[in-house]
Parts: sequence; structure tokens; C-alpha cells
Amino acid sequence: MELDFSTEYEFDLPKGYVDSAGVLHKHGVMRLATAADEILPLRDPRVVQNPGYLTIILLSRVITSLGTVPKIDPRVVEKFYSSDLAFLQDMYQKINAIEPVMDQCVCPECGHKFEQPVNFTSAE
Repeated sequence: MELDFSTEYEFDLPKGYVDSAGVLHKHGVMRLATAADEILPLRDPRVVQNPGYLTIILLSRVITSLGTVPKIDPRVVEKFYSSDLAFLQDMYQKINAIEPVMDQCVCPECGHKFEQPVNFTSAE
């Protein structure tokens, strides 16, 4: 069975990461997060001490490549410019968002067919 959705997404950082040799890296790939990506960092002492660090660890787990940087780890992500970090956080949210379940509907008065998101929290 072939997947009909993407699990990896390319990106270009607005500013870019500058490595220790002064090389600028902008193009990268982020993969979809797994349950482990979201759960395991919660046990990390750096996250326990500072919950804001969760973003750093999450991104270091899901960014699979960035230019020619050999390994993306928290030390690399810590050095991202804040605009790049915000860009990646937004991208993470978008690609890992839950898509709403859609219901096929037909207007009882005019017969017009349309889709509507299913509201699982309301009994209306």
C-alpha cells in the first residue's frame, strides 16, 4: 500500500544557519513528528527545568537535514536566529496539524452538496 500523503517537507530558512566555519545553510527538510518525538523530550532535564526548551529538542528531532550540516542536534537549533526558529515552529504546527474530518452533506431544501467539518465536541 502506497502512502497518499507526504511525510517530509522541504523548507528554506528566512535568514539561515551559520555554522562554525561561517557557511550559511538555508535549505532543509522536516519530517512529520511521531508520538515519541512529542513525548520523549518531556523527560529531558533541560525541558523539565525550562519548558521553553521543548521547541529546541522537538525541532532537533524532526529536522532531518539542513544544507551540509552533518547532524541536527539541540546545539545547532539553539543557534538559529529567532526569525528562523519562529518560521520552523510555524511549519511544525502546520505539517503536524490534525486535519478535520469532513462530512458529506446535502441541503434538504435545494439539494446542494457540500462538505462540513464534523464537530466531535458538540451534540448539535
